[in-house]
Amino acid sequence: MKKLFSLLVMMTLIAGISFAQDNTAAPAAIVAEETGGPTMEFATTEVDYGTIEQHSDPYRFFSFTNTGNEPLVIQNAKGSCGCTVPTYPKEPILPGETAEIKVRYDTKRIGNFTKTVTLTTNEATPKHVLRIKGKVEAAPEEPEAVPASTGGF
Repeated sequence: MKKLFSLLVMMTLIAGISFAQDNTAAPAAIVAEETGGPTMEFATTEVDYGTIEQHSDPYRFFSFTNTGNEPLVIQNAKGSCGCTVPTYPKEPILPGETAEIKVRYDTKRIGNFTKTVTLTTNEATPKHVLRIKGKVEAAPEEPEAVPASTGGF
């Protein structure tokens, strides 16, 4: 009986100790603070073109700052389709510097749109997703040319 009781007490202690362990992972922001490195902070991650006319200005910009303590390198920027083309700085962005991602949407396509640009960087959390949205309306038709004069003037 003593052996059974001792075994039960021992198993209870082991179970109590194992459940007391903290198995939660630290959030990425805390890990980045502890280890240092680059940190990309955007003014906004979504740009709304609003309602625009067909063939209007296709460019919008996403401004960001490297708030980390090491140079930030953007390794790749990819649009969700061929109608969304990002341009990004190829040189490292030093700590404290601000730069921008330029996104071109093909405004010849009529209708609502929502597209994404995925960035790959050298941060601890290397992926960022930027969004553009809006509506392209058909451009007004050009008036026909003025008819030729039939008078003798």
